[in-house]
Amino acid sequence: MPSHFPDGTRNDTAAAASSPPSNDIAASDHPVLHWSEAGEARAARWRSENATPPPKRVVVADDRMTADAAYRLACEGTALLWHGDFQNARQLLQAMARRADRKPRKQAASPTDAFHLHRQAQSQRARTLAMLLLPFDADFRIPLRRAPDVQQACEEAYGPADAPFVASLRELLGLIGAHEWRKKGVEIPALGARIHPHYGVFSPVRGEYVELVAQAPLPAKTLAFDIGTGSGVLAAVLARRGVAHVVATDQDPRALACARDNLERLGLNRQVEVVQADLFPAGRAPLVICNPPWVPARPSSAIEHAVYDPDSRMLRGFLAGLSAHLEPGGEGWLILSDLAEHLGLRPRSELLAAIDAAGLKVLGRIDVRPQHPKAADADDPLHAARAAEVTSLWRLAAR
Repeated sequence: MPSHFPDGTRNDTAAAASSPPSNDIAASDHPVLHWSEAGEARAARWRSENATPPPKRVVVADDRMTADAAYRLACEGTALLWHGDFQNARQLLQAMARRADRKPRKQAASPTDAFHLHRQAQSQRARTLAMLLLPFDADFRIPLRRAPDVQQACEEAYGPADAPFVASLRELLGLIGAHEWRKKGVEIPALGARIHPHYGVFSPVRGEYVELVAQAPLPAKTLAFDIGTGSGVLAAVLARRGVAHVVATDQDPRALACARDNLERLGLNRQVEVVQADLFPAGRAPLVICNPPWVPARPSSAIEHAVYDPDSRMLRGFLAGLSAHLEPGGEGWLILSDLAEHLGLRPRSELLAAIDAAGLKVLGRIDVRPQHPKAADADDPLHAARAAEVTSLWRLAAR
C-alpha cells in the first residue's frame, strides 16, 4: 500500500434516491458504462444517485495509480474503474479530496455571490471525486480485495439486487453512511427517543427547529396536519404532546416508508396517519405545520430537496393553501430559517408579501439561534450568513 496515502476517507456524500434496475443491461431506461480492458470492449449498467450520466472516458486503475495521476485524470473527465485493493481505493479518494480542497477560493463580491461560488465549488468537487468507480456483482458484492459487506446498505438504497453494475466509490460511501445513520438513529430530546432516517430522507440533526415545535403553545389537541413530514419527527413530537390525531403527508415514497417506520418504533402509528399527498390532505385542522426547505435554489440530488426549494415552491404552496385547510380560529406553524435572507436569495419583504397575499396574518413568532458547528466555523465560505441565521416558528392565521 503506498505510504503517502492516509488512512481513512471523508464521507461527505449526501445519500439520495435511486430507482431499482431492470435485468436488461441494454434497457433504454438504464444507462450503460462502456470501457476497454485488455483490448476488449466491456460494458456494465451504470448507477448514479443524482442521475449523472456515465463517464465517456474510462480507464482501468489499480494500486499502482498515484494520487496525482488519479486527480489529474478525474479533473480532465476521465473515470478510473478500480481493480485494486478496496481499502487502497478509499485512501486514494481521500488523497484526491485533499487535492480538491486545496484549490483557492474565488473572492465573492456579495453574500449571494459567495453562495453561488460555494455551490459551484461543491458541484465541481463532487464531479471530480465521483470519477473513482467500483464494480459490483449482481448480489451487491464488490469483487475486490478487502472489500466490506455492503449488501444491506445497497438493498436499503437500491432495492433487491438483480444485475452487476458500476457506481462511484463516493456514492457507495454515501450509502454506507446512510445505513449507519439508519442503524444508530438521531437522538431527539423532545421525544426522549431516536429517529432513524432512511436513505434519501433528511436527517433531523438540527434540533432547534424540533424544539420550537415542542415548546410552542398548542392551539388545540384534537387534530393536526404535518405537511412534508420527511422522517416523521415533527408528527411524532405533536403526538407526544398529546395531539389526539396527526395526519402526516409527503409525496416521496422513501419519506413515507421512513415516517411509518419511525412512528411504529415509537408506538405512535395509531395516533399518526401517514398519507401520500403533495402538501395538504383533505379537510381542515386547528393546527397545520410545515417545515419547508429553507433555501430557494435548485437541488443537485434527491436528498437536497429537503434543503433547497426552487422558486420557493413548497413555501409558496403551503402559504397559498393554508387558509383553506385551517379550522376557524386555527393556526398554521411555518418553521423557517432566515438563512436565505442573509444570503440575499429571498428578502423578508418577499416572505411577508406572500403571507399577506395568501390572506394570512402573523399572530406571533418564536425565534431560536442554530447551534450547529458551521455557525461558529470562521473558515466556512458562508460563515457570515450562518452566524447571523435565526430559525423561526411563524404562528399564522386566516384574516
